[in-house]
Amino acid sequence: MFWAHPAGRAKPLHLQQEEWLPRQAAHVQRVRRYADPYLERRSAGRKHPVEDFLFTYYTQKPGQLLRWHPGAGVVLSGPEAEARTGWKYYRAADAAELAAAGLPAESPAVTADVDAFLRERREALQFAGIILAGTAARPAQFGCFGLHEWAMVYRQDKFDLRHEYLQLRLGSGRTDEVVEENRIRCSHFDAFRFYTPDAVPLNSMVPSRENQRAMEQPGCLHANMDLYKWAYKLSPLLPSELVMDCFELSWRIRAMDMRASPYDLQEWGYPAIRIETPEGKAEYVDYQRAFAAESQQLRGRLLQELTPLLNAAAGTAPTTADRHTEPDNSLKGPS
Repeated sequence: MFWAHPAGRAKPLHLQQEEWLPRQAAHVQRVRRYADPYLERRSAGRKHPVEDFLFTYYTQKPGQLLRWHPGAGVVLSGPEAEARTGWKYYRAADAAELAAAGLPAESPAVTADVDAFLRERREALQFAGIILAGTAARPAQFGCFGLHEWAMVYRQDKFDLRHEYLQLRLGSGRTDEVVEENRIRCSHFDAFRFYTPDAVPLNSMVPSRENQRAMEQPGCLHANMDLYKWAYKLSPLLPSELVMDCFELSWRIRAMDMRASPYDLQEWGYPAIRIETPEGKAEYVDYQRAFAAESQQLRGRLLQELTPLLNAAAGTAPTTADRHTEPDNSLKGPS
């Protein structure tokens, strides 16, 4: 399959082995900075309330993230490329692609199998496009102050909720008062659905899986963290450098989100953003605005990469394997 790249260059792009192996090595090094400490903790039976999250909440495993992909329409040549013929959604480059890449017939070369991906994952691609484009088009809201995390432990004594290794920074009683003293404005279903039952009616809106497409907005920390989810779900059609840009943004947002949470994370090296005070609220919004701006840039890059794929998907019939639903991931609080 051929299409015009949105940046203007023709695809497929050819990368020789001496060109793509260094990019692969750089990607592996970039991922291991985050994955290795997590794997060491997991092996030792230890947990980290902030830094384990992207590997435990999201479904992408470290081994999957370590695999480097150049993106759709790129031909990788050389003996090392042949191993990828056994990878999902990869195939050997055909004669037309070899010729377009300036390679002799029978050269060892592979490319992402866009046709197979679209046959099996068409609806997932289109759903991601809808969420990304809809979120990008809406105005950002900055009035939530991270209270979704507080609503998850509201009246925790009543519901016998306890975190196995974290304490509430203000204690249960004062935490409940903070929730009651503030208006809660969470627009993200995957945070809202973990509220305690008593916190649910305190939210000023009712996000659901059904209205997710209309509710997500670019000021929401969790919507911006989920850029990583949409990126890895579309691997190997997106370049891994873009996926890791989304991962690292999500990592930094998670750290800020938990600093603003009701948990005491000082000993973990994460000083509190005290959103129960005017100064803390202002600090939170400053971070939120900066993340929103950065996220909109990444969202635009994702949509640019997806545009030719979405155009191709519009003419592709779904298969029985493609029945896209959003999974119920584990708790968005500390894990």
